[in-house]
Amino acid sequence: MKAVVLARGKGTRMQRAASDAAARPEQARIADTGVKGMIPFRRPFLDYVMSGLADAGCTQVCLVIGPEHDSIRQHYERVSVPGRVEVSFAVQPDARGTADAVLAAEAFAGDDPFLAVNGDNYYPVAALRALVALDGQGLAAFEREALIAHSNIDPARIRSFALLTIDERGDLADIVEKPDADSAARHGARAAVSMNCWRFEPSIFEACRRIEPSPRGEIELPSAVRYSIQVLHQRFRAIPVAAGVLDLSRREDIADVERRLADVDPRP
Repeated sequence: MKAVVLARGKGTRMQRAASDAAARPEQARIADTGVKGMIPFRRPFLDYVMSGLADAGCTQVCLVIGPEHDSIRQHYERVSVPGRVEVSFAVQPDARGTADAVLAAEAFAGDDPFLAVNGDNYYPVAALRALVALDGQGLAAFEREALIAHSNIDPARIRSFALLTIDERGDLADIVEKPDADSAARHGARAAVSMNCWRFEPSIFEACRRIEPSPRGEIELPSAVRYSIQVLHQRFRAIPVAAGVLDLSRREDIADVERRLADVDPRP
């Protein structure tokens, strides 16, 4: 199984910090560059991400990076120890959104299905395995209460994540990116949310090409998925997940992520 890891983000929230009290000097130095995936927790965070993908059955991984991310490319080209995944790269010239990042990996995916995940999230392996085993397209539908209980993400941030509407068959009916208070209230406290953990087929590339930029000027995956459902009549199975995700979006996440990864031995 192939997997695409979206590691292109600018990392501006990682660079901004009032204090480095919770980060070790090497972590703080790399955080200053905004390259979140290379922040070390014994090993770079991307090693943990790819190790989880390998545990789930992915053997080929494409890292979507920016042209300035030489540190990522050099690290994985330099590592000579035989691993469980074959690493390749796709370049997204500008940080124009998650759908644009997926589109950058089109040549890597070819005609094959593939997983697409964030490079600053460490997902439960059981959720990744469920997507690998899926017949067709789908996503991990995380229970909001479980995310609050088992993640390092505070409730205010979780309330801003994309909300999912799931039909009686268990398929995704709609996805709302950056929900307002009214949308969140309508979905309720037990609403499922997206953590950008997907299984796609090549039809997603057509959707990524056709959608318009969001008000923020980005070409976003939720919009591409909505287009796939509403215009291309594609189905996406929603896999319920009652578990947490480790998020490395901000400087203050570093210490908590390090504590939670202490017993994990990454083997990408």
